Amino acid sequence: MKTILVLNAGSSSLKYQVFDMENQQVLVGGLLDRIGEAGAEMASHQEALARIMLHLQAAGITEIDAIGHRVVHGGEHFKQPALIDSAVVEAIRAMIPLAPLHNPANLAGIEVAQCLFPAVPQVAVFDTAFHQTMPPVAFRYAVPVELYREHKVRRYGFHGTSHHYVAQQAAAYLQRELTALNLITLHLGNGCSATAIAKGKSVDTSMGMTPMEGLVMGTRCGDIDPALHFYLQRETGLSPDAVESLFNKKSGLKGLCGVGDMREVQALADTGDTDAQLAEAMFAYRVKKYIGAYSAVLGQVDAVIFTGGIGEHSARIRAQVCANLQVFGVYPDLVKNAAHTAGILEFQQETATLKLLVIPTNEELEIARSTAQQLFLRRS
Repeated sequence: MKTILVLNAGSSSLKYQVFDMENQQVLVGGLLDRIGEAGAEMASHQEALARIMLHLQAAGITEIDAIGHRVVHGGEHFKQPALIDSAVVEAIRAMIPLAPLHNPANLAGIEVAQCLFPAVPQVAVFDTAFHQTMPPVAFRYAVPVELYREHKVRRYGFHGTSHHYVAQQAAAYLQRELTALNLITLHLGNGCSATAIAKGKSVDTSMGMTPMEGLVMGTRCGDIDPALHFYLQRETGLSPDAVESLFNKKSGLKGLCGVGDMREVQALADTGDTDAQLAEAMFAYRVKKYIGAYSAVLGQVDAVIFTGGIGEHSARIRAQVCANLQVFGVYPDLVKNAAHTAGILEFQQETATLKLLVIPTNEELEIARSTAQQLFLRRS
């Protein structure tokens, strides 16, 4: 397996990278956005992918051996990456009610790629798959059992490719088998999630049936009282769709202080803006709470891993998150934490046994690896 094209299709975007799998290096990549929007150059994903093909040809890439697709929701059906056929396409389509903002776009990318690359094997890699090892005590909600049995109401978790990737990187860095490690991984970006990993398997994660549950995010509210939905509908007259939009697109950091990018939040906080100061503090506080919860779940933790745009680049957030967690063995070295490195950063104090690591994520490479592995298994 030499050359793999990875596609991440959004509703109006198409992100792509081509990997040479012999050395796992990116040959070419890019992002096409505003697809189908008024005044945009590209009216459809098909036009966008046709443009990507021209880009690949111009870069001297004349042959693609496989295509890996990011698919957000695989439900309970997919516990591993899947070679795409008609049955897989229909299964992804059937899960659109679980991810109405994501799965239709992912499907569009798959269907266009099948038309333009009919002879190339294609693999779906699911955000939810890594978390399918969670036990029922972690993934079930305390609602009537019929809702789970008939409508699959349960916690699924997301960002699985990122959590799995950094866990593997941590094991390699620590020179230990992943199956011998207990880890807490923190994917902190515009979307945020925490995962408890026991002996290489996800046993709990902060996102739920949708990516809205859990941590404070750029525009998502995270954990709230579910009765708030009903209160707002009664008191404000908002429709269910409007409440969903409010919590998904207008809440989180943006709802608290008007901006959803942590860099902008911190810049505002430094001017004395009290809303921005609260937003930053709430963000770190919620992450801290999950570290405590997952330390209790795991019993013993070998490393806490920060990744994602905020996790990798904000020493300030890492310091706030790690403060006053000595009871869990968390002893940050703030000088090391402030250092800049292109690779893995280790920032616990010398005498601490629990490792604090910053590991850059690479979801596209993880999708490429999963695609190659799936096709290898098919041929062996």
